[in-house]
Amino acid sequence: MRANWLSIPLFLALGAVPGCGPADEPAGQTVGESLSQAQAPDGQFISWREHIIDDLEMGGVPISGSDGLEVMDLDLDGHEDIVSVHESDTQYDGVADGHIRLAFGSEDPKSWTLATLAEGPEAGAAEDVSIADVNGDGYPDIIAACEFEHLIYFQNPGKDARSKHWERLIPSVASGRGSFIRVFFADFNGDGRPEVVAPNKGSQRGDRNETTLRPISWYGISGDPLDDTSWTEHELARVAVPINSRPVDLDSDGDLDVLASSRAEARLFWFENVGSKEIEFREHPIEIAVPESYGPTRMTGFMFAFHDFNADSRLDVLLSEGGSNVVWLEHPEEVTMPWQLHWLGTMEPDSATGLTVTDIDGDGHQDVFCGSYSQGPRDEDGIDVTVDRPLGRLAWFQNPGALDAFWKRHDISRRKRGMFDMTVPRDLDADGDIDLIGTRGNSLPYDGVYWLEQVRTPDAVQAFSRARETDSQEMPLP
Repeated sequence: MRANWLSIPLFLALGAVPGCGPADEPAGQTVGESLSQAQAPDGQFISWREHIIDDLEMGGVPISGSDGLEVMDLDLDGHEDIVSVHESDTQYDGVADGHIRLAFGSEDPKSWTLATLAEGPEAGAAEDVSIADVNGDGYPDIIAACEFEHLIYFQNPGKDARSKHWERLIPSVASGRGSFIRVFFADFNGDGRPEVVAPNKGSQRGDRNETTLRPISWYGISGDPLDDTSWTEHELARVAVPINSRPVDLDSDGDLDVLASSRAEARLFWFENVGSKEIEFREHPIEIAVPESYGPTRMTGFMFAFHDFNADSRLDVLLSEGGSNVVWLEHPEEVTMPWQLHWLGTMEPDSATGLTVTDIDGDGHQDVFCGSYSQGPRDEDGIDVTVDRPLGRLAWFQNPGALDAFWKRHDISRRKRGMFDMTVPRDLDADGDIDLIGTRGNSLPYDGVYWLEQVRTPDAVQAFSRARETDSQEMPLP
């Protein structure tokens, strides 16, 4: 056992985990207004400045319910572009609507060319996106998962990707099938042509009490990806509310496996790629060893991130537990052995949802950036939304550089409204430190795509500088 587990549940109960409690700002002061305490190795203080890439005001398109995004140079002009998806819901109204948006980059990280790739029913509740060159022409193509019953593939038209129409296909084998929550391109047999893997949770809401078994599938593309007959479905498993199926080389043997999860069963499992040219997988359960003093756990695997935390050359898994806690699972020596749970920190009373591993302070150790989902109204700052409720927060946990030490949490912003999902780390302004690109939902009309510029100063300054004069109300911690 590598951590002082006896102390953790007591600290959690008292809300006093060192560096992770609500003591970093004076009572009543909002998170964003507080002075940043985070420091780089040279003593400079780290704060954050928000920039808007795409929203209703910037693009003139009523995007809302913003979810997944990916970053890649789509037109091969040397500047990375952003593909983002927006399910366009302030409530689950059963209407198949949504937007898939493109933001083409330039030399100036504050200048983006915006375009709509798809909208309406073909982008119905678009939830996730993946990018890869499928047809072998050198230009990255796009696939999106829509919670209204389909996957949709977009073929890059080439160097004129900003202006030309992207041909598209909703494969019949992935149409009218329920609710696709995730989608990933992955080259499982190493032939240079990606396959597609996606879980289908059945309904947009994905009720955790659902018992109907739904598929996690991978799709082979044997010919022209715009030809419907080229697509073939292969089921990996059927589980209750499958919520994730992340390609990752979990066993470090050079090919991509799949880490998956069931929300209704709160169960994790993985599919080992056996390395066959014909693509075969072997399923393995993940038994989690939880210290008795920690208490009951619930892990749905809604989001995964990966890092070798204990430097044993085996990839560990980072995820949320119980909604608010951030934990990592230690990869065991043998496939039949349990995975040891290690507690990293908490976002209480907010959720721990979007998790990104990156070296924020530049000390050579991988930190963890975290977002939260607000649970109040999505289109107004409700008067009953108090500091004690789950709100939209941005924060990061600083890697102490020692396995047994506590990770200090640095809060950036906490708002009445905001669904802050996974972020993509990039040094957008080329100043030598990591910035973050992300989406924001649950906060119409402020939904969209943003980036956080990391700012370093010799003295402590306000932790967060917002982009808009008017925004959802900043809040303190309880």
